[in-house]
Amino acid sequence: MAAEIERKFLISGEATPWRDQGPGLLYRQGYIPTQNQVTVRVRIAGDQGYVTLKGPTVGITRSEFEYPIPKSDAEEMLTSLCTPPWVEKYRYRVEFQGYTWEVDEFLGDNAGLVLAEVELEDAAAVVALPPWIGVEVSHDPRYRNGNLARFPYGTWPAE
Repeated sequence: MAAEIERKFLISGEATPWRDQGPGLLYRQGYIPTQNQVTVRVRIAGDQGYVTLKGPTVGITRSEFEYPIPKSDAEEMLTSLCTPPWVEKYRYRVEFQGYTWEVDEFLGDNAGLVLAEVELEDAAAVVALPPWIGVEVSHDPRYRNGNLARFPYGTWPAE
């Protein structure tokens, strides 16, 4: 079974070293309504479309199956099958001490939110954190992209 094991963090401070890696790749993604904690995501990353099925999260692990599809199919699925709003973001990839960090700078109703995540081979893996990493939100479901589509960051009450 394919598994996604990831830790997710807020960004700390005003530093933006991920932008030094070059321009981010624009992602647009939507979610097809499902039941039983299964997520079906349709994504366009640059010029490539994807459909992804994810199972329920247990700790920081969940089953994940992702398949490339034609961009035109992904565009049609976004507009005809996915429940608005979509999640839009720029994604940057940053190498740090043997791991690839993905930094997502959100747009639209999620503007102002910047998250970094790292995928792991083992849930118990110890990973060195870059200096710009802040609070871990791996166990906070509000920060899952599917939830950000339904309850955008810009609508959250001030903390």
